[in-house]
Amino acid sequence: MRILLVEDDSALADAVCSYLIAKAFVVDVASSLAEARGALHSVQYAAVLLDLHLGDGDGLSLLPQVRALREPPIVIVLTARDQVTDRIRGLDAGADDYLIKPYDPAELLARLRAVERRRSAGSSPVLHLGTLEIDLAQDRVRKDGNPVVLTQKEWALLRVMATRPERIHTRENLADALYGFGDEADSNTLEVFISRLRRKLGRSHIQTLRGLGYRLSTSADDDE
Repeated sequence: MRILLVEDDSALADAVCSYLIAKAFVVDVASSLAEARGALHSVQYAAVLLDLHLGDGDGLSLLPQVRALREPPIVIVLTARDQVTDRIRGLDAGADDYLIKPYDPAELLARLRAVERRRSAGSSPVLHLGTLEIDLAQDRVRKDGNPVVLTQKEWALLRVMATRPERIHTRENLADALYGFGDEADSNTLEVFISRLRRKLGRSHIQTLRGLGYRLSTSADDDE
């Protein structure tokens, strides 16, 4: 999952980035509304973590642009404004959730997962595919009851597909989950990670749809 963190407090941005990157997320940071608008114009994000008090304006002014996107990302407002009227204003403006500063990054991640589940109409963070179990809350995969060890990049890729199983994910969508601005990636990198995941999870779990992309199949046979 690729996330845009809109935060002008560099120390806080560094702390949140470090936590999310350690959890296999790709995070781009925008320290102003202008940078955020530019990033949203060039990348399809899965989530936006939005500070409100920015040097060039109110973060809520970004929400109309976010909601106008073809596939609007999750938006969680992060702010020191703790009045009920502020929270109502943010939610009415289109935010999915609202977190008061100071906050624990672990709570931020839990709220992000909760919004993901609501959007995908799923009530459980655990996905069962035959003998494969994918736990999105615990960042854990089991096959036949045994832990499957994934690298951070492999988990980042699987998480995108598991959040919306049966959906076709384009190469661009999946590549966004692997690399942020400034990262260098070989054009064949995605295929390498897909191949590794198939080897670890079972070939039939990840389908290739020629010319369209990849899909995590919920009806896959258990294979090696």
